[in-house]
Amino acid sequence: MGKAAAVGTAVVVAAAVGVAVVLARRRRRRDLELVEGAAAERKRKVAAVIEDVEHALSTPTALLRGISDAMVTEMERGLRGDGHAMVKMLITYVDTSPPGFSDRNEQGLFYALDLGGTNFRVLRVQLGGKEKRVVQQQYEEVSIPPHLMVGTSMELFDFIASALSKFVDTEGDDFHLPEGRQRELGFTFSFPVSQTSISSGTLIKWTKGFSINDAVGEDVVSELGKAMERQGLDMKITALVNDTVGTLAGGRYADNSVVAAIILGTGTNAAYVENANAIPKWTGLLPRSGNMVINTEWGSFKSDKLPLSEFDKAMDFESLNPGEQIYEKLISGMYLGEIVRRILLKLAHDAALFGDVVPSKLEQPFVLRTPDMSAMHHDSSHDLKTVGAKLKDIVGVPDTSLEVRYITSHICDIVAERAARLAAAGIYGVLKKLGRDKMPKDGSKMPRTVIALDGGLYEHYKKFSSCLESTLTDLLGDDVSSSVVTKLANDGSGIGAALLAASHSQYAEID
Repeated sequence: MGKAAAVGTAVVVAAAVGVAVVLARRRRRRDLELVEGAAAERKRKVAAVIEDVEHALSTPTALLRGISDAMVTEMERGLRGDGHAMVKMLITYVDTSPPGFSDRNEQGLFYALDLGGTNFRVLRVQLGGKEKRVVQQQYEEVSIPPHLMVGTSMELFDFIASALSKFVDTEGDDFHLPEGRQRELGFTFSFPVSQTSISSGTLIKWTKGFSINDAVGEDVVSELGKAMERQGLDMKITALVNDTVGTLAGGRYADNSVVAAIILGTGTNAAYVENANAIPKWTGLLPRSGNMVINTEWGSFKSDKLPLSEFDKAMDFESLNPGEQIYEKLISGMYLGEIVRRILLKLAHDAALFGDVVPSKLEQPFVLRTPDMSAMHHDSSHDLKTVGAKLKDIVGVPDTSLEVRYITSHICDIVAERAARLAAAGIYGVLKKLGRDKMPKDGSKMPRTVIALDGGLYEHYKKFSSCLESTLTDLLGDDVSSSVVTKLANDGSGIGAALLAASHSQYAEID
């Protein structure tokens, strides 16, 4: 090959290489533009979904006041005995003066069984009268296997009685049962019951994920009593109470200014002290105190004012009790994590939040529990390490960007804030019913008003409880809120059940 030909070939090769480089650069630029465009589109879709969620779950103060008014209306209907009332207002056979609600002079060893959700608690309490109050207490918490929540009445109560029997066997020398006396139990049963006496009541319906058909319409005290007999456990059930009533009893034992008790845990409920003359459906003898305890069963409250989103409606439709316990499904611990999961699932489907493939674990109902939601919401680390770990362990996404973690935390915040503000609206409704929502017209001093709160959601989810308290203050205004106290009544329902068992002891007259 001649020199000229070699030079020509080199020029052609160089030109070809140059063209290839230019084309490669164009492809890279085009690919980068496609990637950037896809990323921008994903961000746009994510932002659109979040905006829709924020709007659907918003709770402006005016809406909360409307919800409170609707709650009061339903409470009044319930007190009249209106069968269509959305707040059942079940009368509890407990007077607010001794021997009904405790005169602080109860003494002796008493047991309590607190069945309120996926766990139950057994307690023993040594009472020392007016001076010593609660001398000693011990408790044990037991998880209920999921299959027993949808099995038979005998299976569930046999399991509970067996755990109670084992707990009694561990009774130490610090607890003293007088010679010749039978152990007595206060039974906290946190499901809707039609109470027929202080120690009997028939189950109206199950809530909080339970569905045991053969127990509905049966006396739950009798069912537990028969189970204890099968276990060979010699113990008498002397009081049947709802967890809110138990919390109210325990609260008033410590502070006479307690007028209401609220449970915010797996489920939710409220009980309060009502003037007997304000209960049209009450036809029995008036209590000595003139007051009675009302178990509202406010979890059943529903109203067109409640901000129901597509996620709430789908969750309700797929639940064991569609159309029921709507308020509970918006604010209680059993459901908040599930609402977050459903929102994240929509973000995964509609906006590819976790990539092109939707994580299969995210499709599983209730895989995200409220304690996990709380842990993510409270993560204050610079890289949201806890959020990333939870998404890896629960959702199955090994690596998440900081952006995805912030979005997840924000969704937790939206859902928790709505729940807390709706719970505050309910409490405000109870205070309105009691006339404790405004300053006295005669110019007198606002009476001290204490709300006892119990339940893991309120106790452990600090951002939830802080939001609830600030919202209640906003609804009441500064003047009234300065006289209203929200107080954690840790394990109040169990202590209250033991106190009521003591108040209605078969040995009360002997003592």
